[in-house]
Amino acid sequence: MYTNIAGIGAYVPKKILTNGDLENMIDTTNEWILKRTGVQERRIAAENEFSSDLAIKAVENLLENSALSIADVDMVIVTTFTADHLTPSVAALVQGHFAIKNAGTMDLNAACTGFTYGLCVADSLLTAGHSKKILLIAAETTSKILDYTERGSCILFGDAAVAVLMEKNSSHQKILQSYFTSDGSLAPLVACSNLAPTVNDKPFEKDHIFQQEGPLLYEYVIKNIPTGIQTLLEKNDMLLQQIDWFIPHSANLRMIKSMCAKLNFPFEKTLISNDFYGNTSSASIPLAIWLGQQNSKIKKGDVLLLYGFGAGLTHGGIIIKW
Repeated sequence: MYTNIAGIGAYVPKKILTNGDLENMIDTTNEWILKRTGVQERRIAAENEFSSDLAIKAVENLLENSALSIADVDMVIVTTFTADHLTPSVAALVQGHFAIKNAGTMDLNAACTGFTYGLCVADSLLTAGHSKKILLIAAETTSKILDYTERGSCILFGDAAVAVLMEKNSSHQKILQSYFTSDGSLAPLVACSNLAPTVNDKPFEKDHIFQQEGPLLYEYVIKNIPTGIQTLLEKNDMLLQQIDWFIPHSANLRMIKSMCAKLNFPFEKTLISNDFYGNTSSASIPLAIWLGQQNSKIKKGDVLLLYGFGAGLTHGGIIIKW
Protein backbone atom coordinates (compact mmCIF):
# COMPACT_ATOMS: atom_id res chain seq x y z
CA MET A 1 0.00 0.00 0.00
CA TYR A 2 1.18 3.49 -0.86
CA THR A 3 0.20 7.05 -0.02
CA ASN A 4 -1.79 8.73 -2.76
CA ILE A 5 -2.45 12.45 -3.24
CA ALA A 6 -6.07 12.18 -4.28
CA GLY A 7 -6.72 15.84 -4.95
CA ILE A 8 -5.34 19.37 -4.69
CA GLY A 9 -6.88 22.81 -4.36
CA ALA A 10 -5.51 26.32 -3.92
CA TYR A 11 -6.51 29.83 -2.96
CA VAL A 12 -4.74 33.16 -3.31
CA PRO A 13 -6.13 36.47 -1.98
CA LYS A 14 -7.77 38.88 -4.40
CA LYS A 15 -5.49 41.85 -3.73
CA ILE A 16 -2.52 42.03 -6.13
CA LEU A 17 0.62 43.94 -5.18
CA THR A 18 2.64 44.67 -8.31
CA ASN A 19 6.20 45.85 -8.68
CA GLY A 20 4.75 49.14 -9.89
CA ASP A 21 2.87 49.45 -6.60
CA LEU A 22 6.11 48.86 -4.68
CA GLU A 23 7.86 51.55 -6.74
CA ASN A 24 5.41 54.00 -5.13
CA MET A 25 6.03 52.63 -1.62
CA ILE A 26 9.80 52.13 -1.34
CA ASP A 27 13.05 52.99 -3.13
CA THR A 28 13.00 50.31 -5.83
CA THR A 29 12.19 49.69 -9.49
CA ASN A 30 10.42 46.98 -11.42
CA GLU A 31 13.69 46.15 -13.21
CA TRP A 32 15.61 45.82 -9.94
CA ILE A 33 13.01 43.49 -8.42
CA LEU A 34 12.78 41.30 -11.54
CA LYS A 35 16.55 41.00 -11.83
CA ARG A 36 17.07 40.04 -8.18
CA THR A 37 13.96 37.94 -7.48
CA GLY A 38 11.94 37.17 -10.64
CA VAL A 39 8.77 38.30 -8.85
CA GLN A 40 6.30 40.35 -10.87
CA GLU A 41 3.28 40.22 -8.57
CA ARG A 42 2.29 38.87 -5.18
CA ARG A 43 -1.10 38.37 -3.49
CA ILE A 44 -1.86 40.09 -0.18
CA ALA A 45 -4.44 38.96 2.36
CA ALA A 46 -7.13 41.44 3.37
CA GLU A 47 -6.91 43.07 6.79
CA ASN A 48 -9.47 40.63 8.22
CA GLU A 49 -8.18 37.60 6.27
CA PHE A 50 -5.81 35.21 8.05
CA SER A 51 -4.10 31.87 7.44
CA SER A 52 -7.14 29.88 8.57
CA ASP A 53 -9.35 31.80 6.09
CA LEU A 54 -6.97 31.03 3.23
CA ALA A 55 -6.76 27.38 4.32
CA ILE A 56 -10.55 27.01 4.37
CA LYS A 57 -10.85 28.52 0.89
CA ALA A 58 -8.15 26.21 -0.46
CA VAL A 59 -10.10 23.22 0.85
CA GLU A 60 -13.27 24.59 -0.73
CA ASN A 61 -11.42 24.86 -4.05
CA LEU A 62 -10.27 21.24 -3.71
CA LEU A 63 -13.85 20.08 -3.12
CA GLU A 64 -15.35 22.25 -5.86
CA ASN A 65 -13.08 20.74 -8.49
CA SER A 66 -13.31 17.09 -7.53
CA ALA A 67 -15.73 14.41 -6.40
CA LEU A 68 -13.81 13.97 -3.16
CA SER A 69 -15.17 14.06 0.39
CA ILE A 70 -13.42 15.16 3.57
CA ALA A 71 -16.14 13.86 5.91
CA ASP A 72 -14.05 10.81 6.81
CA VAL A 73 -10.71 12.62 7.18
CA ASP A 74 -9.13 11.50 10.47
CA MET A 75 -6.26 14.01 10.65
CA VAL A 76 -5.89 17.64 9.59
CA ILE A 77 -2.35 18.99 9.33
CA VAL A 78 -1.58 22.62 8.51
CA THR A 79 1.94 23.79 7.72
CA THR A 80 2.37 27.44 8.62
CA PHE A 81 4.63 29.87 10.44
CA THR A 82 1.98 32.60 10.29
CA ALA A 83 -0.78 31.00 12.34
CA ASP A 84 -3.74 33.16 13.39
CA HIS A 85 -3.00 32.48 17.07
CA LEU A 86 -0.48 30.88 19.40
CA THR A 87 -3.41 28.59 20.14
CA PRO A 88 -5.83 27.29 18.87
CA SER A 89 -4.12 25.83 15.83
CA VAL A 90 -5.10 26.70 12.28
CA ALA A 91 -5.82 22.99 11.77
CA ALA A 92 -8.39 23.06 14.59
CA LEU A 93 -10.11 26.07 13.02
CA VAL A 94 -10.29 24.26 9.67
CA GLN A 95 -11.69 21.11 11.29
CA GLY A 96 -14.28 23.15 13.14
CA HIS A 97 -15.37 25.06 10.04
CA PHE A 98 -16.02 21.89 8.06
CA ALA A 99 -17.36 19.99 11.11
CA ILE A 100 -15.13 17.00 10.35
CA LYS A 101 -15.94 14.36 12.97
CA ASN A 102 -13.26 12.26 14.68
CA ALA A 103 -10.31 14.12 13.17
CA GLY A 104 -7.10 14.98 14.98
CA THR A 105 -5.60 18.40 14.29
CA MET A 106 -2.12 19.90 14.42
CA ASP A 107 -0.05 22.71 12.99
CA LEU A 108 3.48 22.04 11.81
CA ASN A 109 6.01 24.89 11.71
CA ALA A 110 9.14 24.32 9.66
CA ALA A 111 8.80 27.67 7.85
CA CYS A 112 9.49 27.37 4.12
CA THR A 113 10.40 23.68 4.45
CA GLY A 114 7.01 23.01 6.04
CA PHE A 115 5.16 21.35 3.19
CA THR A 116 7.81 18.68 2.60
CA TYR A 117 7.78 17.95 6.35
CA GLY A 118 3.99 17.80 6.22
CA LEU A 119 4.04 15.30 3.36
CA CYS A 120 6.49 13.11 5.26
CA VAL A 121 4.45 13.22 8.48
CA ALA A 122 1.20 12.48 6.63
CA ASP A 123 2.80 9.63 4.68
CA SER A 124 4.18 8.16 7.92
CA LEU A 125 0.78 8.29 9.65
CA LEU A 126 -0.93 6.70 6.67
CA THR A 127 1.56 3.93 5.92
CA ALA A 128 1.88 3.04 9.62
CA GLY A 129 -1.89 2.65 9.84
CA HIS A 130 -2.55 5.48 12.30
CA SER A 131 -4.66 7.36 9.74
CA LYS A 132 -6.71 6.47 6.68
CA LYS A 133 -7.25 9.90 5.15
CA ILE A 134 -5.40 13.15 5.85
CA LEU A 135 -6.10 16.72 4.86
CA LEU A 136 -2.74 18.48 4.51
CA ILE A 137 -2.80 22.25 4.02
CA ALA A 138 -0.04 24.80 3.59
CA ALA A 139 -1.33 28.26 4.51
CA GLU A 140 0.70 31.44 4.92
CA THR A 141 -0.07 35.14 5.39
CA THR A 142 3.47 36.49 5.51
CA SER A 143 2.25 39.97 4.61
CA LYS A 144 1.01 40.28 8.21
CA ILE A 145 4.58 40.25 9.55
CA LEU A 146 6.43 42.28 6.91
CA ASP A 147 7.86 45.78 7.21
CA TYR A 148 6.81 47.48 3.97
CA THR A 149 9.52 50.09 4.40
CA GLU A 150 12.25 47.42 4.33
CA ARG A 151 13.06 46.70 0.70
CA GLY A 152 15.00 43.46 1.19
CA SER A 153 12.00 41.43 2.40
CA CYS A 154 8.76 43.08 1.36
CA ILE A 155 9.47 42.67 -2.36
CA LEU A 156 9.73 38.90 -1.96
CA PHE A 157 6.71 37.60 -0.10
CA GLY A 158 3.06 36.89 -0.84
CA ASP A 159 0.13 35.03 0.72
CA ALA A 160 -1.44 31.74 -0.40
CA ALA A 161 -2.84 28.40 0.71
CA VAL A 162 -2.89 24.97 -0.92
CA ALA A 163 -4.77 21.88 0.29
CA VAL A 164 -4.09 18.27 -0.63
CA LEU A 165 -6.12 15.21 0.32
CA MET A 166 -3.97 12.17 1.05
CA GLU A 167 -5.06 8.58 1.50
CA LYS A 168 -3.63 5.09 1.54
CA ASN A 169 -4.30 2.89 -1.47
CA SER A 170 -2.58 0.71 -4.02
CA SER A 171 -2.44 3.28 -6.84
CA HIS A 172 0.59 4.00 -9.00
CA GLN A 173 1.39 7.15 -7.07
CA LYS A 174 3.76 6.86 -4.14
CA ILE A 175 6.20 8.74 -1.96
CA LEU A 176 9.62 7.23 -2.57
CA GLN A 177 12.05 8.81 -0.11
CA SER A 178 12.70 11.84 2.11
CA TYR A 179 15.62 13.67 3.70
CA PHE A 180 15.72 16.49 6.28
CA THR A 181 18.38 18.38 8.20
CA SER A 182 18.76 21.60 10.21
CA ASP A 183 21.32 24.02 11.62
CA GLY A 184 19.77 25.86 14.57
CA SER A 185 23.03 27.71 15.23
CA LEU A 186 22.12 29.88 12.22
CA ALA A 187 18.57 30.58 13.44
CA PRO A 188 19.07 34.39 13.64
CA LEU A 189 19.52 34.55 9.85
CA VAL A 190 15.74 34.19 9.37
CA ALA A 191 13.49 35.00 12.30
CA CYS A 192 10.37 36.69 13.66
CA SER A 193 9.85 37.38 17.37
CA ASN A 194 7.03 36.06 19.52
CA LEU A 195 7.52 35.63 23.28
CA ALA A 196 11.31 35.72 23.61
CA PRO A 197 13.15 39.02 22.97
CA THR A 198 16.18 37.26 21.47
CA VAL A 199 17.07 34.30 19.27
CA ASN A 200 20.36 32.57 20.18
CA ASP A 201 21.02 35.64 22.39
CA LYS A 202 20.69 38.00 19.41
CA PRO A 203 18.05 40.71 20.03
CA PHE A 204 15.32 41.27 17.49
CA GLU A 205 15.43 44.62 15.74
CA LYS A 206 11.62 44.87 15.65
CA ASP A 207 8.87 42.98 17.50
CA HIS A 208 6.71 40.59 15.48
CA ILE A 209 8.32 41.66 12.21
CA PHE A 210 10.03 39.21 9.86
CA GLN A 211 13.77 39.74 9.45
CA GLN A 212 16.42 37.95 7.42
CA GLU A 213 20.06 38.29 6.50
CA GLY A 214 19.53 37.95 2.76
CA PRO A 215 23.13 37.70 1.50
CA LEU A 216 24.17 35.20 4.18
CA LEU A 217 21.04 33.12 3.58
CA TYR A 218 21.72 33.12 -0.16
CA GLU A 219 25.25 31.82 0.45
CA TYR A 220 23.95 29.08 2.75
CA VAL A 221 21.37 27.91 0.23
CA ILE A 222 23.74 27.81 -2.75
CA LYS A 223 26.35 25.95 -0.70
CA ASN A 224 24.13 23.43 1.11
CA ILE A 225 20.93 22.75 -0.84
CA PRO A 226 22.55 21.03 -3.87
CA THR A 227 24.36 18.71 -1.43
CA GLY A 228 21.07 17.98 0.35
CA ILE A 229 19.39 17.17 -2.97
CA GLN A 230 22.20 14.74 -3.85
CA THR A 231 21.81 13.08 -0.42
CA LEU A 232 18.08 12.67 -1.04
CA LEU A 233 18.75 11.09 -4.44
CA GLU A 234 21.36 8.73 -2.98
CA LYS A 235 18.91 7.57 -0.30
CA ASN A 236 16.63 6.46 -3.12
CA ASP A 237 19.41 5.11 -5.40
CA MET A 238 18.42 7.62 -8.06
CA LEU A 239 20.21 9.99 -10.40
CA LEU A 240 19.12 13.57 -11.02
CA GLN A 241 18.54 12.61 -14.68
CA GLN A 242 15.65 10.39 -13.52
CA ILE A 243 13.76 13.39 -12.14
CA ASP A 244 11.04 14.73 -14.43
CA TRP A 245 10.29 17.86 -12.39
CA PHE A 246 12.37 19.67 -9.80
CA ILE A 247 10.09 21.71 -7.51
CA PRO A 248 12.14 23.75 -5.05
CA HIS A 249 10.87 26.27 -2.56
CA SER A 250 10.13 29.34 -4.69
CA ALA A 251 12.16 31.79 -2.66
CA ASN A 252 13.99 33.69 -5.35
CA LEU A 253 14.37 33.02 -9.08
CA ARG A 254 18.05 33.96 -9.14
CA MET A 255 18.67 31.52 -6.28
CA ILE A 256 16.81 28.71 -8.05
CA LYS A 257 18.68 29.26 -11.31
CA SER A 258 21.98 29.19 -9.42
CA MET A 259 21.00 25.89 -7.79
CA CYS A 260 20.05 24.39 -11.14
CA ALA A 261 23.38 25.50 -12.62
CA LYS A 262 25.30 23.97 -9.71
CA LEU A 263 23.34 20.72 -10.07
CA ASN A 264 23.66 20.79 -13.88
CA PHE A 265 19.88 20.41 -14.03
CA PRO A 266 17.86 22.14 -16.78
CA PHE A 267 15.84 25.06 -15.45
CA GLU A 268 13.16 24.20 -18.03
CA LYS A 269 12.33 21.11 -15.93
CA THR A 270 11.83 23.21 -12.80
CA LEU A 271 8.41 24.30 -11.56
CA ILE A 272 8.11 27.56 -9.62
CA SER A 273 5.34 29.74 -8.23
CA ASN A 274 7.02 32.97 -7.16
CA ASP A 275 6.79 34.87 -10.47
CA PHE A 276 3.15 35.90 -9.98
CA TYR A 277 2.66 34.97 -6.32
CA GLY A 278 5.95 35.78 -4.61
CA ASN A 279 7.59 33.69 -1.92
CA THR A 280 4.63 32.05 -0.17
CA SER A 281 6.78 30.12 2.33
CA SER A 282 5.45 26.59 2.93
CA ALA A 283 2.74 27.11 0.29
CA SER A 284 5.22 27.76 -2.53
CA ILE A 285 5.99 24.12 -3.40
CA PRO A 286 2.37 22.87 -3.45
CA LEU A 287 1.35 26.04 -5.30
CA ALA A 288 3.90 25.16 -8.00
CA ILE A 289 2.45 21.64 -8.15
CA TRP A 290 -1.08 23.04 -8.45
CA LEU A 291 0.03 25.39 -11.23
CA GLY A 292 1.86 22.50 -12.93
CA GLN A 293 -1.36 20.51 -12.98
CA GLN A 294 -3.39 23.50 -14.18
CA ASN A 295 -0.93 23.90 -17.06
CA SER A 296 -0.96 20.14 -17.85
CA LYS A 297 2.76 19.82 -17.20
CA ILE A 298 2.72 17.14 -14.50
CA LYS A 299 1.62 13.78 -15.87
CA LYS A 300 0.90 10.35 -14.44
CA GLY A 301 4.14 8.50 -13.74
CA ASP A 302 6.30 11.63 -13.52
CA VAL A 303 8.93 11.66 -10.79
CA LEU A 304 8.94 14.88 -8.76
CA LEU A 305 11.71 16.06 -6.47
CA LEU A 306 10.37 18.58 -3.94
CA TYR A 307 12.92 20.46 -1.84
CA GLY A 308 12.28 23.14 0.76
CA PHE A 309 14.64 25.39 2.68
CA GLY A 310 14.32 28.32 5.04
CA ALA A 311 14.13 29.49 8.64
CA GLY A 312 15.53 27.24 11.30
CA LEU A 313 17.70 26.94 9.34
CA THR A 314 15.94 23.90 7.89
CA HIS A 315 16.06 22.15 4.58
CA GLY A 316 14.82 18.87 3.21
CA GLY A 317 12.88 17.21 0.49
CA ILE A 318 10.85 14.31 -0.73
CA ILE A 319 10.64 12.34 -3.99
CA ILE A 320 7.21 11.40 -5.34
CA LYS A 321 6.20 9.22 -8.28
CA TRP A 322 3.03 10.94 -9.50
